[in-house]
Amino acid sequence: MPSWQLLESMPALAAENMAVDGALLEFANTIGAPVLRAYGWSEKAASFGFFQKFREVEQMTRLRPLVRRPTGGGLVPHDGDWTYSLVFPPSTQWYRSKAVESYERVHAWVSGAFRSLGVPSKLAPEPRRALSGQCFVGAEQFDVLVNDRKIAGAAQRRNKLGLLIQGSVQPPPGLNRAEWLAAFCALATLQWSVTWSDFAPPPEWKERVRELVERKYSRRDYNERR
Repeated sequence: MPSWQLLESMPALAAENMAVDGALLEFANTIGAPVLRAYGWSEKAASFGFFQKFREVEQMTRLRPLVRRPTGGGLVPHDGDWTYSLVFPPSTQWYRSKAVESYERVHAWVSGAFRSLGVPSKLAPEPRRALSGQCFVGAEQFDVLVNDRKIAGAAQRRNKLGLLIQGSVQPPPGLNRAEWLAAFCALATLQWSVTWSDFAPPPEWKERVRELVERKYSRRDYNERR
């Protein structure tokens, strides 16, 4: 049975949330197992895609701070969403998948967890282009829909270190995060025989997260770089 690690983070500031995800990608090989991280935000904020232009993004939302993600995609508001990340080392099948395959697979998993809780979700069969640069305006193919409205999107970064997927869920009414996360983990066990253990950080973990906060994700020269 494949062993995966689960990291349930306390709500944190925007820069720290991105730093933890960035560190997970850097340490993917050292950790040696897939990691699912569930986390929240201690401030209202918005994250935006690595390739987006800051001057355009700042006109799209009043939420502050704005933080540049290590993944692509569009602007995501964090004022009540559920966020998660998945990191896979290069030795895994997820890493070797094409981007569209891993995108469809993660959202089929998200959607399946909702259906197991009685929420009639499905995957978007085709894109609905909005050209706004905002993640939850329009939909990409394989985004998660409930009542024909997008409730979940994700972005990816794949490099020699591993694969990072960052996802956001706009929760439907009547559910709490804990029960959805439990359903999410249970479905991985059912579908892929995953066994779960608590996240085991490398010795350099805390120091590297601190460095990424101070030297990258909290800095204007990074977030406004383009």
